[in-house]
Amino acid sequence: MDLRVLKNAFTMAEILLSLTIIGIVAAITLPSLTGNINERTWNTQRKALYARMSQAISLMPNLNGYGTVTEATSSAPAVDTAAETFITSGLSKVLKINNICSPAKIEDCGLSSKITTIKGNIISLPKTLGELNSGIIAPMHGISIPDTKAAAFETANGESILVFYNKDCTASNVEVSYTDTYAEATMIKQQVCANFVFDLNGSKGPNTVGRDIGIMSAIYSSDSQVVMPVPNVNEAGTAKHADAGKACRNQDSEYRLPNVEELITIYYNKNLFEWDAINTIYWSSNLISSDKAYVVGVYNGVKAEWDRNSSSVHVWCVKR
Repeated sequence: MDLRVLKNAFTMAEILLSLTIIGIVAAITLPSLTGNINERTWNTQRKALYARMSQAISLMPNLNGYGTVTEATSSAPAVDTAAETFITSGLSKVLKINNICSPAKIEDCGLSSKITTIKGNIISLPKTLGELNSGIIAPMHGISIPDTKAAAFETANGESILVFYNKDCTASNVEVSYTDTYAEATMIKQQVCANFVFDLNGSKGPNTVGRDIGIMSAIYSSDSQVVMPVPNVNEAGTAKHADAGKACRNQDSEYRLPNVEELITIYYNKNLFEWDAINTIYWSSNLISSDKAYVVGVYNGVKAEWDRNSSSVHVWCVKR
């Protein structure tokens, strides 16, 4: 035997030490790598779902009127069946759907009964508009929306989607305005026709808002806009409008200032984001003129014009 080979060989202790170090490094880095892979997968799935839903909604002549009183029965009033009717009589005609679940059997469409909010708290899956955001159904300034029950469906691609529907939604040029202490404002909740809470991988988990769970809305009854905001976990502070976009980029280069429709969608799903700020308004990216932009108040569901340079306003950014 060549003694030079033995001299240069690793001892058992050295091999075990090397394996231990490799194991420690793997334990530290593997969760991060797995998380990054999952995040990229969810981002890809989100964009694909958004493309399919946008195309489907664009093929529908209008989004209001489904689930009317004339379609209801004494055993299933319109307030209970509107979302299910919207899916069966409207959406299923333009989108490939594998399974439709009534309000009483939502979990049969692969949705978990418990989900985690963007802040990390576990809540029950909302099944009515009031559970999604009590402000939606609260009568205010002439606007009253019924506390309708959600229905659900599964797509051909395996997503589970919860649907909240307002059969009386309005067009973009139909607004209910009032004058408050600060400025003339417009109620925004009547403009949302269909609101979707989707789970990209069913009940498998992590069932967390901002990860495998997201939101999407079809806004305005005709010439509808479909938006799918992915808000950051935390606000980006306050700023004048000219600096609001910069505040988003400073927080994270992947984020930007949301438009009005994206803020409306986040307001509609307020409980999923634990957006409980009182008397707080947020900048949108929508300019009205060189010195005015739209803000949205998530505490009472209004849209208003605001002076871009007069004061700092809260900023909450969404992913590009």
